[in-house]
Amino acid sequence: MTGTSAAKRATAKKTATKSAAKKTAAKKATAEKATARKATARKGTAEETAAKKPAAKKTAAKKAAAKKAPAKNAAVEKATAAKTATEKAPAKKPAAKKPAAKNPTATKKAAPSPSLKTSPKPSAKPESRTAMVRRARRMNRELAEVYPYAHPELDFRNSFELLVATVLSAQTTDLRVNQTTPALFAAYPTPEDMAAAEPERLEELIRPTGFFRAKAKSLLGLSTALRDRFDGEVPGRLEDLVTLPGVGRKTANVVLGNAFGVPGITVDTHFGRLVRRFRWTEQQDPEKVEAEIAEIFPKSEWTMLSHRVVFHGRRVCHSRKPACGACPIAHDCPSYGEGELDPEKAKKLLKYEMGGQPGQRLRPPADYPGQPAPPLAGR
Repeated sequence: MTGTSAAKRATAKKTATKSAAKKTAAKKATAEKATARKATARKGTAEETAAKKPAAKKTAAKKAAAKKAPAKNAAVEKATAAKTATEKAPAKKPAAKKPAAKNPTATKKAAPSPSLKTSPKPSAKPESRTAMVRRARRMNRELAEVYPYAHPELDFRNSFELLVATVLSAQTTDLRVNQTTPALFAAYPTPEDMAAAEPERLEELIRPTGFFRAKAKSLLGLSTALRDRFDGEVPGRLEDLVTLPGVGRKTANVVLGNAFGVPGITVDTHFGRLVRRFRWTEQQDPEKVEAEIAEIFPKSEWTMLSHRVVFHGRRVCHSRKPACGACPIAHDCPSYGEGELDPEKAKKLLKYEMGGQPGQRLRPPADYPGQPAPPLAGR
């Protein structure tokens, strides 16, 4: 019994061991199969992903190509059109290079000459009356600074001499009159003396001034009128002066302003020319010019304004070739550019004291900065 039981237990043990081994092998096989399935699944996923990537790339490439195609076509069309236009259009000159951007540290340009301020810029709209009046008065103030010594450029010692000299100044220079009057006034110092003069003798004395016969007639007539109607005195009213032979508003204003201190505007050739060039007026008739200029400036300025404008016209703003490049009021002048613009060349056009030459008076005022004029040769 005991041996049999032992044999049974051994057999049962072997059977249990085999059964456990089988279970272990089965579990191991199951695990290996699961691992294999997972590996297969991963491999499939990887292959699927790898397969999808090229397809995605191809799709993206197709989309990019589709987008580029219209742009490329447009670029081709644009290039073709430009080429066609270039072939049809005439050849253009190469465009000028744009100036380089200003360097704040670069050397500044040389400042303009102190005597020449910046020229005016052309206005986009017409100048108003108010703007013109302001500009005109500013120009007058600046001329006063340039010519503080402005004066009548005829030599005279009294109202009679000034009246005679002004009549003689028609169609000639003040210089020639000043060179002529010393001998004339030495021979006929008063209206009574001149009224009694022999016409031939008077004509010979004033011959250098030109138109001497007509001028001699005027001098004899006004001297006689002063002697007979005004007691040998020059009247101090415009209404009386213009009644004298050879005396008009211009001559009357010269006498009133400089011998009697009565303000007046003297519209001679230089004055009329400059006020039109300055665009203060467009009038040509002297009386209309006088009336319009009188409305721009206060009465107290009339006499000196006349002297300043005439001084400027004789020295700088010449009729044929004004010295624009040396003009002290160029920045306010609407006619800037009509004359010489180069400063050095313009300086050579200046006359009288502005150009270092003698003036017109043999006996200039004490404050005149130039040289006196020489007397007439042979007298």
